[in-house]
Amino acid sequence: MKRTLWLALFLLLAAAPASAQYAGSYARLGFGARGIAMGGGLVGDVFSGASPYYNPALAPRVERQGLDAAAGFLSFDRSLQYLQFAFPLPPRAGAAVGIIRSGVDNIDGRDNAGYHTDDLSTQEYAIFAAFGARLSSRVSGGVGLRFYHADLFEGVDPVVSLGLSLGLAAQVSENLAFGFAVNDLLARYQWDTSDAFGQNGKQTTDRFPVRVQFGGAYRLAGGRGTITAEVESQIANVERRTERVSEIEGVPTIFTRSEDFRLSEARFRLGGEVWLAQPFALRVGVDRFGANGFEGASPAAGFAVRQPLGEIAARVDYTAVLEPYGQGVMHLVAVHLDL
Repeated sequence: MKRTLWLALFLLLAAAPASAQYAGSYARLGFGARGIAMGGGLVGDVFSGASPYYNPALAPRVERQGLDAAAGFLSFDRSLQYLQFAFPLPPRAGAAVGIIRSGVDNIDGRDNAGYHTDDLSTQEYAIFAAFGARLSSRVSGGVGLRFYHADLFEGVDPVVSLGLSLGLAAQVSENLAFGFAVNDLLARYQWDTSDAFGQNGKQTTDRFPVRVQFGGAYRLAGGRGTITAEVESQIANVERRTERVSEIEGVPTIFTRSEDFRLSEARFRLGGEVWLAQPFALRVGVDRFGANGFEGASPAAGFAVRQPLGEIAARVDYTAVLEPYGQGVMHLVAVHLDL
């Protein structure tokens, strides 16, 4: 086990720090109000019913059928919604399916002369499925698939991609567990803007970063609380194109040069949850700690209230997230039902 942990840490920290804006950023915010309130570092949280979206190896920890729905309210006419159905597969497995939708509305469209043309909007979806099984009484493994769809401009055909996730989780003692996951393997968008821009259009490959995550969870206060910590390395291959103009037989000609780079960025996540009384819990966390220093950090806080609906156990979650770089505060409201 120690050799595995050291190998995971080496893979996470070996790459040099760098930063970039990659495709599918909305799908890396986390899943649901609970996870985002705890900073999103739930890759090793085997104790509290964390979504298998974070790590497919958590799927066997699903104890009963559960439905999660959440809506995010953001600045600049952005919107975010989550939906998940998770269920156990006795005696040793579990699974989850879900969808994340992200969009931006009321984008002011202008022509080359600066006149208003239309109100534009964008739509992106991530449909996921996760399956996991117990490999022993303490260790579980899982695999996940993510189907990405992006529709950003009416003149450009929507693009789709498929990403692969792999995960492991191990409970090393009654109150301590670790998790390891690799997400978004093979995921990439391939854009073709030739129909929209004619000769000025081009084909572009927009790769998702491969996310290598390692983290732990510690259960405290007799199971009334959980502390989580996680380190993530995002690794992506990107292409940089530069153009120069040269004269050939008296005719100015544009030449394009392409270079491939491998960029990486490490970030940390911390979070905690404590049930002060049986129906009420408080949560705090910070995401993106270490991303571009403190400027990129994203602190969050929230609460949860349990309220039975007849024979159905229900929970309502609220989370407020301070988005980095002055984008404002994101509010999330979620409902969880044990069916």
